[in-house]
Amino acid sequence: MIVGLSAAALQGAPVVTQDVDLWFEDLNDPGIRKALKQVNAAYVPPTASTPPLFAGDGVKLFDIVVHMHGLESFDEEAKNTVSVPLGKTHIRVLSLDRIITSKKATGRHKDKLVLPVLKDTLVTIKEHSKRH
Repeated sequence: MIVGLSAAALQGAPVVTQDVDLWFEDLNDPGIRKALKQVNAAYVPPTASTPPLFAGDGVKLFDIVVHMHGLESFDEEAKNTVSVPLGKTHIRVLSLDRIITSKKATGRHKDKLVLPVLKDTLVTIKEHSKRH
């Protein structure tokens, strides 16, 4: 699932991010390696000093997420996703309210700065849903 600010942007939040955070249920899923092969990239397993990551030009914008601060397990949070159209397909993204929960839990300055924008977007989405 897509998480973080890229997921928020896909739901309409007026935010900018430099990468796409991907949270996987299982990093050993053969589908991941198949997709990486198609873009001439590779999966680099974690070491004692580095997190898991993707390597290759075709995946420069993607980061692997192994934990979301303030949230439940992947399986639990998968219930809190929304389907967003992207080209000819639909993708699963973490819901905006759960992104807000995670951003609050990190306590990082950059996350605190974006919270008002995310909260305003969530209010707007809810108001729009009530009218339609």
